[in-house]
Amino acid sequence: MQALQEVVQQEQADVGIALDGDGDRVLFVDSNGEIVDGDELLYVIAQHRHSHNNCNGVVGTQMSNLGLELALSEMNIPFERAKVGDRYVVEALKANDWVLGGESSGHILCGELNTTGDGIVSALQVMRALADANKTLAQLKSEMTKFPQMMINVNLPKRVDISQNLQINQVVAEAEKRLDGRGRVLLRPSGTEPVIRVMVEGEDSVLVNNLVNQIADLVRQQVK
Repeated sequence: MQALQEVVQQEQADVGIALDGDGDRVLFVDSNGEIVDGDELLYVIAQHRHSHNNCNGVVGTQMSNLGLELALSEMNIPFERAKVGDRYVVEALKANDWVLGGESSGHILCGELNTTGDGIVSALQVMRALADANKTLAQLKSEMTKFPQMMINVNLPKRVDISQNLQINQVVAEAEKRLDGRGRVLLRPSGTEPVIRVMVEGEDSVLVNNLVNQIADLVRQQVK
């Protein structure tokens, strides 16, 4: 992405578009050289469809930024979180009879156009939104405010279920109270490696940093 950022600025381009190896994920770079992730791209597409009365709901994941959820709420667009993974996003879309969903990684599903994520299709949806709005990508994405989000991976000596750990549940509850409804705490075991992902997001980056380290330290102590 760094190489793309540099070229966009050197060429004074409007956008830069990056696809992953198999082309199912896409990320953008705006004219300021800033990376635009999947949450922001999903917002741009949803906003465009909403302006055409064509967005009945959006599916994200547990890792989708809270700023996306709040921005959609302001437009009265229903939002549902699925487990991480495109298969779960697809399941939630089918269950709700919606067509638009995705992940912050840039895996976006436009169900009326394709049965799975397609980076080229997603990129074209973003470009159409820019053209119709006659705005830059930087302008459109600025209408969604991303919350600071930090994640720490805690290594496990073996797979452990921490869902019933009273001390961990207590510190999580205290953290959520301090976030006062303007942030989230998520503890998610990895499906592929022996780690627990500790994620905290909120408006105050200092508080987010303190809380995620506090919770991660306790999880390390409890899983020894």
